[in-house]
Amino acid sequence: MPEELQQRLIIFTRYPEPGTTKTRMIPELGAEGAAELQRQMTEHIRSRVDELRELHQLTAEVRYEGGSEKLMTEWLGPGFSYCHQGSGDIGLRMGRALQDAFGQGCETVVIIGSDIPDISTDIMQKAFEALSQNDLVLGPAGDGGYYLIGVRRKTFRHWNPQLFNDISWGTDRVLPQTLGIANKLGLNYNLLDTLRDVDRPEDLIVWYQAAGLESPSTPSKLISVIIPTLNEAQAIKATISKLKKYRQTEIIIVDGGSQDQTVEIAKSMDVSVLTSAASKATQMNTGAAAATGDVLLFLHADTRLPENFETCVLEALARDEVSAGAFALGIDSDAGGLRFIERFANWRSGFFQMPYGDQALFVSRNLFHEIGGYPGYPIMEDFELVRRLKQKGKIVILPESVQTSPRRWLNFGILKTWLLNQIIVIAYYLGISPQRLSQWYRREKGKPNPDKPELKMED
Repeated sequence: MPEELQQRLIIFTRYPEPGTTKTRMIPELGAEGAAELQRQMTEHIRSRVDELRELHQLTAEVRYEGGSEKLMTEWLGPGFSYCHQGSGDIGLRMGRALQDAFGQGCETVVIIGSDIPDISTDIMQKAFEALSQNDLVLGPAGDGGYYLIGVRRKTFRHWNPQLFNDISWGTDRVLPQTLGIANKLGLNYNLLDTLRDVDRPEDLIVWYQAAGLESPSTPSKLISVIIPTLNEAQAIKATISKLKKYRQTEIIIVDGGSQDQTVEIAKSMDVSVLTSAASKATQMNTGAAAATGDVLLFLHADTRLPENFETCVLEALARDEVSAGAFALGIDSDAGGLRFIERFANWRSGFFQMPYGDQALFVSRNLFHEIGGYPGYPIMEDFELVRRLKQKGKIVILPESVQTSPRRWLNFGILKTWLLNQIIVIAYYLGISPQRLSQWYRREKGKPNPDKPELKMED
């Protein structure tokens, strides 16, 4: 058997459905907050496992409660195998997971929970190394249980199910009872560093410190970045790569029928990839419907956000008078005419509170759904959405700038593109329907296929 198939790491976790996960945290965080904590901690563990797999050859499996294999794969990505934990107490479920792994030919198996934020790549690696000399390895938890158990194939074959019998699960006697069984069976075991798990509100400080969050009193909000795509293979990889380093960001790609490698590239990067009709409004509404974040941010595939965008967005929306916001426009080109476009766009969006799609509009998820999302227009959908948001509060334009590709202006001509878009806006104000404007816009830009639109308003 190949070396990478002889060792397996199994994560025990639960799908983050409000009301059914981290129930001890609900009095402190609420049902939604407790589910969000579960999501963040599991993704934190996933990142540690990803780091381990770069150093150590092994297979990885997620054993889950709640949800489904489809939901788990959409959440955590295709890099794991997924299996429901099944019925019974935690001992029966761990025994079943070990039996399955050894039945598939594994020689050593390590199981970890998802609520130990201080677990490190080094600790997991030490667990596998310890199994070369010991029958059993355990990671003691501060509450008297254990956060990790590792077993060798021959140990399990001889002593299953005794390792998990007569254990008072959920109490501070779990580890002492397990060690007592190991001693009775004559097993050699190794104890790793003691770590504290996160089960109760008083444990939250452990998570916030491990995650590097500033305030232990309020969990950080999640930002869902929704990216509509159509034949964006050249840009999408760089855009996703830049976003993946942000802990509080959910990335959702909504593809409108790309004929290039856009979808394949996005799926290979373990982000959520959806499909819809090739309409910007439909694509963005589809992404918003699937988003789990408190905040929605709509981003073009060829646009890069500023380095500190998470902090900027959350601080802006925390202001009572603000309903939505966007960033200043930056165009990634030295062409002189584009400096004028930038200055005009930033003056116009600030003075009139009317940013366009290139500026990465952001809004709370609740407010977005309250006003009905993007109208189903073939053009001017972002313009109309912002008009509706202005009725709910101030549209703030942040001084930090996005950097967007100059390709649309350079392909069609800077001045011609700018003039065309000003005429479209004026015509819309005069009552010309978006359908007629779309036909005219497409004819002027030489885009004859209305079923594959890529209509973006540029200043």
